[in-house]
Amino acid sequence: MNPNHIDIPELIDRLADQLKALIAERKLNNPLMIGIRTGGVWIAERLHRKLHISEPLGLLDISFYRDDFSQIGMNPKVKPSQLPAQLEGRDIILVDDVFYTGRTIRAALNEIFDYGRPNQVVLAVLIKRDGKQIPIAPDCVGIRIELNPGQRIKLTGPEPLGVHIECVKGAA
Repeated sequence: MNPNHIDIPELIDRLADQLKALIAERKLNNPLMIGIRTGGVWIAERLHRKLHISEPLGLLDISFYRDDFSQIGMNPKVKPSQLPAQLEGRDIILVDDVFYTGRTIRAALNEIFDYGRPNQVVLAVLIKRDGKQIPIAPDCVGIRIELNPGQRIKLTGPEPLGVHIECVKGAA
């Protein structure tokens, strides 16, 4: 797959259309949209505008909720999450850039539940790639891709948004 052939505005439009349908189908009431730093926030900002969501965009930094500190080390650039103090009973749209193993979303859900028990959470991702490791899956997806072992895909931005496929050091 050539990342130069990924039309990000088209994928964001596709996500917005899927979310509009899902908001109606699942009867989300005044949903709160939350973007996962950093790429998820970039995508969420665009979706937030397209969907005319009235509640301010929430920002989530999951650094302290990750389960891979032994592999990646502590993140020295932790930024505070910006969420309403109370998420109890809220309908939430959680947005991330790339869904891979599911571990980022698990960490995000842990933090969200620390703020209260939401009514429901809808997950929207720009790119879903192969490699899921835990039983979590997005509700709305811009594009599904498969990568070769040792490759990863990264969103670049914020202006302009782009994607970059890179080889991971030490991968077989």
